[in-house]
Amino acid sequence: MEQNDTTTIEMSAMEIHKVAPPPHKTTLQKLKTRLKETFFPDDPLRQFKGQPLKKKLILGAQYVFPILEWGPNYSFKLLKSDIVSGLTISSLAIPQGISYAKLANLPPIVGLYSSFVPPLVYAVLGSSRDLAVGPVSIASLVLGSMLREVVSPTKDPILFLQLAFSSTFFAGLFQASLGFLRLGFIIDFLSKATLIGFMAGAAIIVSLQQLKSLLGITNFTKQMGIIPVLSSVFHRTNEWSWQTILMGFCFLVFLLLTRHISIRKPKLFWISAGAPLLSVVISTLLVFALKAHKHGISVIGELQKGLNPVSWNMLHFHGSYLGLVIKTGIVTGILSLTEGIAVGRTFAALKNYRVDGNKEMIAIGLMNIVGSSTSCYVTTGSFSRSAVNHNAGSKTAVSNIVMAVTIMVTLLFLMPLFQYTPNVILGAIIVTAVIGLIDIRAAYQIWKIDKFDFIVLLCAFFGVIFISVQDGLAIAVGISIFKVLLQITRPKTVMLGNIPGTRIYRNLDHYKEALSIPDFLILSIEAPINFANTTYLKERISRWMEEYESGETKKQSELKYVVLDLSAVSAIDTSGISLFKDLRMVLEKKSLELVLVNPIGEVLEKLQRADDTNDMMGPDCLFLTVGEAVASLSSTIKYQIPAHV
Repeated sequence: MEQNDTTTIEMSAMEIHKVAPPPHKTTLQKLKTRLKETFFPDDPLRQFKGQPLKKKLILGAQYVFPILEWGPNYSFKLLKSDIVSGLTISSLAIPQGISYAKLANLPPIVGLYSSFVPPLVYAVLGSSRDLAVGPVSIASLVLGSMLREVVSPTKDPILFLQLAFSSTFFAGLFQASLGFLRLGFIIDFLSKATLIGFMAGAAIIVSLQQLKSLLGITNFTKQMGIIPVLSSVFHRTNEWSWQTILMGFCFLVFLLLTRHISIRKPKLFWISAGAPLLSVVISTLLVFALKAHKHGISVIGELQKGLNPVSWNMLHFHGSYLGLVIKTGIVTGILSLTEGIAVGRTFAALKNYRVDGNKEMIAIGLMNIVGSSTSCYVTTGSFSRSAVNHNAGSKTAVSNIVMAVTIMVTLLFLMPLFQYTPNVILGAIIVTAVIGLIDIRAAYQIWKIDKFDFIVLLCAFFGVIFISVQDGLAIAVGISIFKVLLQITRPKTVMLGNIPGTRIYRNLDHYKEALSIPDFLILSIEAPINFANTTYLKERISRWMEEYESGETKKQSELKYVVLDLSAVSAIDTSGISLFKDLRMVLEKKSLELVLVNPIGEVLEKLQRADDTNDMMGPDCLFLTVGEAVASLSSTIKYQIPAHV
């Protein structure tokens, strides 16, 4: 080598930092820390520390019932804003409640029942100021389709209703249990890609299902796939009603136009918010005035007046349908919980306040448990109604109370007015509501960022469309879990090189200016090491060594050290410890040395305990940085190394 390109490293002129062992903790302390981080990452008890008993009782009551936190400071000014927003979302909740109940194959009145009791429960227990509670399209679709596979809603309506209430009870029980046990991370298995694909597919299926109402078809398929739906549509052309088609087309265009206006100009949100109720009123008056129900346009029919009847005696806790209602409850519970929390957090971020995920699970779960005993089916926070609630100036959950009072007045006095409401209008309202679930921009963004996530999205989308709603969701979740398992069992390992003029070591593939160091194979493991990936890591490291010894580097120098950067290894188990012992034995047979760099926390402690002979944790085997390892070990090599090191 030329003299101007090399330098001799003087060990006396540099400082080598030792890796400090972690503070000693007992097994009980470690278990406590791990459980706290898993189940209590938000540390809900921190506000109670150092407080007198009376203050702790008050804080405890406020934690369980958030209404006690903001209620004492409630003012008339806030009430005015909440009344306006509550009345505004009522104009949307009434037609949507009726429509979504039909989507779930339930009596329309159940949709209004479900918009009365649950909002009152949520107002007391919920932590979101903007969430507007009620039936939602996706949960309604899934509930109706899963139950209809076993029980016919037309041939056995009473049993179908009982199963719907029972499914709602188990959905609420599951949701509340997640909150009480702080297991909310379970719903995180529904990734963004999964939800976008699932909701887009469900929106298309929901829209196609409305062709029955929009075309006036009487005999329609009970299956949810796109092929049987379209087959039913085009094989029943003799049942098409031109009067129904004309009315449906006109009101659908009107609703889509008002939605477009509100999207382009958010300040005009009230146009799309009031359009569904206005459509119901106008279409009902037209049918009544023209006697259109006698000329091919089907109507809702007479609806029962009065508040929610008690339904706890209709719940099924045993019998042959128990498995069905539990499965339906869990699926709809997860979907409604995911939507409700996502909506609540979205609007909380816009107003800069915090929504407690576990509180939301408990609140949504308890309102569904109470709802199942008061003739309600699965409810959660609706994105469309919450958006209207937010834009209308909602300040607190009192807007839900105002909406519930409005629904109560409707149930007590206004039900006869809906007798002539045409079903085609309900179909148009549903199509307008669910079309917003198709997020093409988000799908394109996922395609640009992560192709594997896009595959998950497509699987959810096509699974819902061509198979069924629940199977499509299950396929997408399965693929997402497979992706996670793949990342665990095949962790990323990269070769590091030195950036000239520094002691920084980076991935040779990413940094073209980085240079490999003669005699050193420097690898970085970028994942926890456990029983699922030790075999792969051992084989991968062996391949790195073979590539080094057979490549261009072999011509320049002979491999002497294998350096493993463990900075990104957050955890290790006994199989991982065995990996290092096996590697050391293999390397010793080849007269090579294994060097470990910056093992952190738990990893370092376990390595120390397993190192009975002080082979892995000796002063020449353990370093704080790659730069220090290379500098220290290079001094023992009887030749000069490049100046950039």
